[in-house]
Amino acid sequence: MIVFRILFQTVVLALGQVWANKFRAILTTLGIIIGVAAVVTVVAATGGLEKFVLKEFASIGASKVWVFPRMPPGQRDRYTWRQLRIQPTEVDGMLDRCPSLLSLTPVLEMSTSGQVGDVFKQVIAVQAVRPSWHQIEDRSVIQGRELSSIDDEQRQPVCIINDKAVAEFQLDTNCVGQRILLGGRAFMIVGVVETKTVSPMFGGDEARSEVFIPYQTGLMLRPEPRMYIIAQTRTPELHEDAKAEIRFYLRRMRGLGPDEPDTFGIEAIEQIVSGFKKIAAGLSVFLAGIVAISLLVGGIGIMNIMLVSVSERTREIGLRKAVGAKPAIILMQFLVEAVTLCLIGGAIGLAIGYAAVLAMKLTPSLEGASVPAWAVALSVGFSAGTGLVFGMFPAIKAARLDPIEALRHE
Repeated sequence: MIVFRILFQTVVLALGQVWANKFRAILTTLGIIIGVAAVVTVVAATGGLEKFVLKEFASIGASKVWVFPRMPPGQRDRYTWRQLRIQPTEVDGMLDRCPSLLSLTPVLEMSTSGQVGDVFKQVIAVQAVRPSWHQIEDRSVIQGRELSSIDDEQRQPVCIINDKAVAEFQLDTNCVGQRILLGGRAFMIVGVVETKTVSPMFGGDEARSEVFIPYQTGLMLRPEPRMYIIAQTRTPELHEDAKAEIRFYLRRMRGLGPDEPDTFGIEAIEQIVSGFKKIAAGLSVFLAGIVAISLLVGGIGIMNIMLVSVSERTREIGLRKAVGAKPAIILMQFLVEAVTLCLIGGAIGLAIGYAAVLAMKLTPSLEGASVPAWAVALSVGFSAGTGLVFGMFPAIKAARLDPIEALRHE
């Protein structure tokens, strides 16, 4: 009980000393204030940016795997486009031989003309897909129906379009059942799909008109198609297994020898996400360490001012020791004063840091910025630790003063 009473009195005395020298105390703790504010701001900004990027990745799909033709480096004269392109036979057998895959769809790309009534577009993007495309891409229809397996099997001349195409071709609000000419062939519109805008960081741009037709219909129009595959793994964690299975399957299908390079590419979003998380974590620690240098500078400032305080209060220390104050009490008094100074600076720094984070949230890319509890604990702990470490030498010096010599000090 006595210890707590002495500690309380010491804290009150320390606050009194800080209040008596307000301007000097603020200047002394400036390094601590800047350091704590910088740590909080940097950690929050890095975390907010990480959330933004991960959200953009999530919009693409964490379970997706892309398979596409790719020319091996330095082999341009050895392979032709016919050897590299994804074959329909490769698409048909992939799902059965790759157990980590839940579903897949080939995407056959073509550019052709489009016409509805008097509205004619010289070039419009058309993609031939399987019905599973809706679930893989998470694109639901807002009018009409989705492409069905019957449409695909019977090579039906049907299509779905996005709402951007509805506006571009000046179609009715309810355009289901109307016909559109694609490359001179008539296709019936059976549904309108929502437009999904891809972030510019992934190569997306302004939303454009899209037309989707059944995959088998596309093969009938383009016997030698230019296409790639979008697959969905059963869980995001299976992306490495899926890549290995697809690679083994395609190499066998293409008859590639052990020494021959892959003539295709495989990419998975989850793999990129995992790598980004590691980079973001390392960057947060690195930046926090850089700005923590200002805390070290602030600690040196605390030590300097406490040494000045010991020098100014030498007679007071001598008087207290003369009336019975033990060296441990003197030591604790100056230590508590140094820690109190640092904690006050830390509190001001936290307030400035939180204000900066609130300002960050006004920026779309940093609206997810927040101050994690560990950053607050680190800042407060580092502030107290700084006061304790750098206040130790002045406190020891004060505790060791000879009372006779201290009373003679002018």
